[in-house]
Amino acid sequence: MSKTWTPESWRSKPIRQVPTYPDEAVLNSVEEDLKNFPPLVFAGEARNLKKQLAKVVEGKAFLLQGGDCAESFTEFHPNNIRDTFKVLLQMAVVLTYGGNRPVVKVGRLAGQFAKPRSSDTETVDGVELPSYRGDIINGFDFDEESRVPDPRRMLTAYSQAASTLNLLRAFAQGGYADLHQVQQWNMGFVASKPQGARYREMAERIQDALAFMESCGVTAENTPQMGKTDFFTSHEALLLRYEQALTRVDSTSGEYYDTSAHMLWIGDRTRDPDEAHVEFLRGVGNPIGVKAGPSQDPDTLLRLIDKLNPENDPGRLTVICRFGAGNVDKHLPAMIRKIEQEGRKVVWSCDPMHGNTIKSSTGYKTRPFDRILSEVREFFEVHNAEGTHAGGVHFEMTGQDVTECLGGAFEVTEERLSDRYHTACDPRLNANQALELAFLIAEMLKNERGDGRVAATAS
Repeated sequence: MSKTWTPESWRSKPIRQVPTYPDEAVLNSVEEDLKNFPPLVFAGEARNLKKQLAKVVEGKAFLLQGGDCAESFTEFHPNNIRDTFKVLLQMAVVLTYGGNRPVVKVGRLAGQFAKPRSSDTETVDGVELPSYRGDIINGFDFDEESRVPDPRRMLTAYSQAASTLNLLRAFAQGGYADLHQVQQWNMGFVASKPQGARYREMAERIQDALAFMESCGVTAENTPQMGKTDFFTSHEALLLRYEQALTRVDSTSGEYYDTSAHMLWIGDRTRDPDEAHVEFLRGVGNPIGVKAGPSQDPDTLLRLIDKLNPENDPGRLTVICRFGAGNVDKHLPAMIRKIEQEGRKVVWSCDPMHGNTIKSSTGYKTRPFDRILSEVREFFEVHNAEGTHAGGVHFEMTGQDVTECLGGAFEVTEERLSDRYHTACDPRLNANQALELAFLIAEMLKNERGDGRVAATAS
């Protein structure tokens, strides 16, 4: 870390995507309160995640990062947290088996409360109000009172994040993550699939492998790895006042860590190397992600990587690619070649959600499942061609039975979007679509470690 960096040095840089708070005194008071609150995560946990991500860089592990588009104060409920955690565990088991490698599990949970917007305001029926920027900043309801940024919402976000983390730790370490139980959930999923033959075959093979291990005496009672799992949290580090207030000096290393989450990422709109968000994140020891869309050029990406990871430390930096189906081979190969040529160590992850957002004929913002899958397939194909590792996936999903993304085996149609369209921002995969995607990615991973070609059946 540069000696010129401090937790507040970002304040001297240009900044985007920030709210204007009407009461500076209240804002300062909230920041002081947060500075005295306990950390939400610990530096040792963040270092553990970085070690696991270093294995992803080498192709010895796979990153699964998923969760809510924007967490909602009103939807905060233990059942919702449980169901999202459950689906991520199911996906991880499928991917572990298909890829024959560990899966690093990172949730978009316990802090994903802020969202960047394309405009500072929005207009409905001739009324113009500030845009909704996530529950940590203002309210979703389209009225003047709700849309005023309120710094006290940061305190609510902290409280809900703390409660969510408490429950996630209990699930991950308290027996809920037992592999036998998780695989039974998968068997229930494939039994109900309209076209589940290939999914059923893989699920049954996993079940046979677990039965064989159990017959050899490997159980959750004598092998903790069977009944527990590591689970990490992440969010976009957008509201820097909140992030700075939760930044602490680690007593064992003397380094700064942002204790709001294990991993943080910079969005496509805030990744300028000379601006505030990059300035803040370059100084904390957490693993960092950076979104790379079609507007990102290889030279600027290299500059960004060097600013965020000057020591070229494997596991420190994840490049999260979001190009849209049909555009991956136009942008990704040049990026890979530049970064590989310069010897930089990064995790390459695929975000197949943001580049595939459309408006349905019924007026809903949505994402077609076939385009999501197509972008993942193109991502794998490019890496196969370049001889590099398709390191992970990053997507928006929920454990709830929503109807927000089109398609999938259960065929969410445009007419059905209104049935259970609950997202406050962007459309999410539901539990069935997320697990279906995991089975399809598992086929790609299996072929990657076999003959190096992406399976034609994964279409």
